[in-house]
Amino acid sequence: MARLHLFDLDGTLLHGTSAPVEISRQLGLEAETVALDREIGAQRIGPPEYARRVHALWAGLTPEHVTAAFESAPWLARIRETWAEIRARGEYCAVVSLSPSFFVERLTGWGAHAAYGSRFPAVPFTEPVDPAGVLSAAAKVKITDRLCEEFGVSRADCLAYGDSFSDVELFGAVPVSVAINADQHVAALATHSYAGRDLWEAYELVRHAR
Repeated sequence: MARLHLFDLDGTLLHGTSAPVEISRQLGLEAETVALDREIGAQRIGPPEYARRVHALWAGLTPEHVTAAFESAPWLARIRETWAEIRARGEYCAVVSLSPSFFVERLTGWGAHAAYGSRFPAVPFTEPVDPAGVLSAAAKVKITDRLCEEFGVSRADCLAYGDSFSDVELFGAVPVSVAINADQHVAALATHSYAGRDLWEAYELVRHAR
C-alpha cells in the first residue's frame, strides 16, 4: 500500500521562520509579522485574525515580492530530492499549511502532489481576505482525509511532518509523525524527532517504516 507524506511549511520546511515573515521581509515589515507569529504561537489570536492582520500589512504586496520571498527563504536542504524519492517509490507527498495559498502552492513545482494553504485574494490585493478560507489545525486533518480519498490511501498510511501547535491534531490522527526542529511539547507527541536543516535526514527516520 502506498503512503501519504504530509508536510507542514512554517518552521518545518522553512527553517526558523514562516512564509508570512519571509513575505513581510520584502516589504520591510518583518518585525511586525514576527510579533504576529508570537501571538498566534501563544494562542492569543486565532488563524482568521492572524490572516486579517497580515493582509492589512501587505497592502503594497506585488507578485514580484512573493517570488523574491519564495526564492530567498531559508528552506531545508534536499526538499526536491526527498519528494522525488517519495514519488519514485510510488508514494505521495503533500504540503498543508496555514500560510497563504499563493505561497504554499508554489511547492507543487518542487514535486509535491498537492499543496494547500489559507485562501487569500490574488496579489496585489483588491479585496479582503475571507475568514472562511483560512485554515486551522483541525482543517489539516480534514484536508488529509480528502487527500486520502483522492490518492486511495487511509489515515493508517499517512506520515506527518511538523513543528508546532498547528500540527498537534494531525499528529494525533496519523500513526507516524516526525517533529522537525520542534519545541518539546510537539516533539513529545511525535513518533520521531529531528533537529537539523536537511529534509532527507528527517525522511530517513521513516523511509522504511510501516
